[in-house]
Amino acid sequence: MKGGQIVGGGLKDIYIREKSDSQMELGDLLVAEGTNSDYTIIQVKDIEYRSQIPQATLELSAGMKLEGLGDNLEIMQPTLRNYLVARAKSLLYVQKYEKDEYVIKSPKRPPSFFNEIQSINNEHLGFLKPDDIKNSIYLGDIRSGSTVKNDVKVHIDLVKSLTHHIFIPATTGRGKSNLVRVMLWSILDSEGAGILVLDPHNEYFGDSVRKGLRDHPRSKEKLEYYSPDSGNQDALTLSINIKKIRPQHFTGIGGFSSAQSEAMRMFFNKYRQDWIGEIAKEKDYKILKSMGIDDKTAKVLKRKIETKLGVSAIADESSPDEKKVMFKSKLFVGGESGLSTITDIVKSLEQGKIVIIDSSKLSDFEELFVGSIIASNIFQKYKTYNSEILKDKPVISIVIEEAPRVLGRDALESGMGNNIYGTIAREGRKFKLGLIAITQLASVIPRAILANMNTKIILGNEMSMERSAIIDSASQDLSDDNRIIASLDKGEAIVSSVFTKFAIPIYTPEFERFVDDYLENMPPKMEVEGETELIG
Repeated sequence: MKGGQIVGGGLKDIYIREKSDSQMELGDLLVAEGTNSDYTIIQVKDIEYRSQIPQATLELSAGMKLEGLGDNLEIMQPTLRNYLVARAKSLLYVQKYEKDEYVIKSPKRPPSFFNEIQSINNEHLGFLKPDDIKNSIYLGDIRSGSTVKNDVKVHIDLVKSLTHHIFIPATTGRGKSNLVRVMLWSILDSEGAGILVLDPHNEYFGDSVRKGLRDHPRSKEKLEYYSPDSGNQDALTLSINIKKIRPQHFTGIGGFSSAQSEAMRMFFNKYRQDWIGEIAKEKDYKILKSMGIDDKTAKVLKRKIETKLGVSAIADESSPDEKKVMFKSKLFVGGESGLSTITDIVKSLEQGKIVIIDSSKLSDFEELFVGSIIASNIFQKYKTYNSEILKDKPVISIVIEEAPRVLGRDALESGMGNNIYGTIAREGRKFKLGLIAITQLASVIPRAILANMNTKIILGNEMSMERSAIIDSASQDLSDDNRIIASLDKGEAIVSSVFTKFAIPIYTPEFERFVDDYLENMPPKMEVEGETELIG
């Protein structure tokens, strides 16, 4: 469909007169054809009124009509003399050869002056097909303005994108969780990635009422679900023995001072795996004092351990001089319970599974602390592998909502030391570890962290300061996209990544509908010598 004609501008700002019936929109993808199967993809950044009639005459005509003095006033040739002009920007120069081979370049000159512009079609976007669709992440369908092209799917490389971190900024209600659910469903179809999901709203696994990842055909082999709720029959029990907790797991988590952190290390060095119980029993204050740690620090540390972990001590009736450790929480336990939980989770991640932690009934600290323990164990394990072993291991990524809790300036620059999430953000790439960070507040995350998030899936955001932070750290030049980002509706997004040819506008389908379509279009099954096999 013919959309308009180039009437001026340059490489950055191309001005297009709109054909009267083309109905261009903000964010529309258009194409200027060349002469030898080459074409330039351009995108509409703004639209404004233009007229051949002087402004004063237009205002006079409008006033006469408004005041009832000229109801029959008509402008001669309205579609010729009054029109819209779109300001657009060149995105890509594409040369297409036989057998669907494409050469993609950054535009070095604008399309020909007075060139006709047409709406983009599926053939123009053939270069978006992933090299290996089985090892990619589906994000959604390409979108031109508000028109969704369902036949053109947008994927990004699984290992590269996860290792280099994914950042999902948006205000509430724009579809962040829906996007992540669709991504995780796609990852269940792939090989080579383990994902740890910290789920504060218990919305990813699903239940008898809501669809979730448990409905995926491969869920039994590739999905595990942990919950502290012992009544949840679908879940493995989330309980962690305090013997598996180390002082470094608290680093940057929970607001422990440097003196309290030093005291924890001293207790651990003396009592090893029993160190938390010994803190609860109020032992060794004199020894700590001789090392420069006063009673006040030790007592505050005991109180924090009791408050945050639910670990305390009471007098033992059988031995009045001794105390026994008590546990108020179902999450942190003693004895022989929960000794293998962390090991089992790390093992599953290393096998390329998705592990969902239901943290909906945990406190803010408990959620982050559980994640810290698991992430620290993963980091230390992957760090010990040499390059030959590591290359055959799956990439492991951690999904964390409200990312500023661990990646914000207050969390990383408080003087308490860098937490494990910040360490993975800065160093994880070397060890095939990554983050999928979700937030409403990109502006509170340091620029150095944002710069390391090499794939940004930007949903709608009406806050100017947040848009500026996102635009300044994007992998492509989005300086003209401020208004477009503010106007994105639910499910609409822009993918800015070092692994995409340009900043791609997408629409992510509603998860429930996406799952229905997926299951409906699955190849039929047949029985082969007692085993079930998919046809196709």
